[in-house]
Amino acid sequence: MKTKKIINTLIITVLTLFALLTLFLSSSVIFDWFGIRAKEGNYVLFIVWVNFICSIFYLITSFGLIRRKLWAILPINSSLMLLLAALSGLFLHIKTGGDYETKTIYAMMFRITLTLLFVFYVKYKTTQWKKHSF
Repeated sequence: MKTKKIINTLIITVLTLFALLTLFLSSSVIFDWFGIRAKEGNYVLFIVWVNFICSIFYLITSFGLIRRKLWAILPINSSLMLLLAALSGLFLHIKTGGDYETKTIYAMMFRITLTLLFVFYVKYKTTQWKKHSF
């Protein structure tokens, strides 16, 4: 039982840290804090906005996990759907000749994969909570 609690705490911590890092980086580009925008090269603004929105969804999911709320699955699922839609939009942007950095594609693939893992975990946890509720 103690191992499960440690794993749960670790996953919530990773999700929260990932959310805060994403929030900082995306808002730094959007609002040009610390001159980060210039260092990003050919960033795609709608991808940055999607990442910003997802960071808020990640924080909401973390809060839901901490509070053991069944609705925690909703924001993380929304993040995944939003990221998949944004990836499609990115490919359309690239196909129509829009400027981009190759690292954006890799970053999106990483973010989608990590979010998918979080979705599986949150789905598992909320299913467990349903089984043990009265």
